[in-house]
Amino acid sequence: MHVTKRSFLTFAAALPAFTVLSSAAFATTPAVYANDGIAIDGTDAVAYFTEGRPVAGKPTLTHVWKGVTWQFSTEENRAAFAANPDSYAPQYGGYCAYAISEGYTASTTPTAWKIVDGKLYLNYSRRIQRRWERDIPGRISSADANWPSVLE
Repeated sequence: MHVTKRSFLTFAAALPAFTVLSSAAFATTPAVYANDGIAIDGTDAVAYFTEGRPVAGKPTLTHVWKGVTWQFSTEENRAAFAANPDSYAPQYGGYCAYAISEGYTASTTPTAWKIVDGKLYLNYSRRIQRRWERDIPGRISSADANWPSVLE
């Protein structure tokens, strides 16, 4: 194969664009928000439903689901989650419900939460949660329309 200076320079000029495009094609956001591989920052997802508040899980009581570790405060909560994780896991993979409704992902804090129609929703902060609460049905409808394509 004969490489001319011109063909080499053409290839070299195109390489940065190809690298950016190919890395963008493979860049996706994980399906579940997990800081350091731990869902909901270690908060027990079941406790939101059983105790009506965020409760810290124990690193010794865990269950792996969707590639991340979920922590629980009691063995009963771990068993309940393992039996039916979709009933307890936060909507939109634990990403901020407001952000998803706007078409992007954002992290969440365990203290900005709400259960609506038996489903757990998390938000980035209490301030953002108040904004989300101004139109919960509309925000959920928008977020449902954006999920999961917003991960791409």
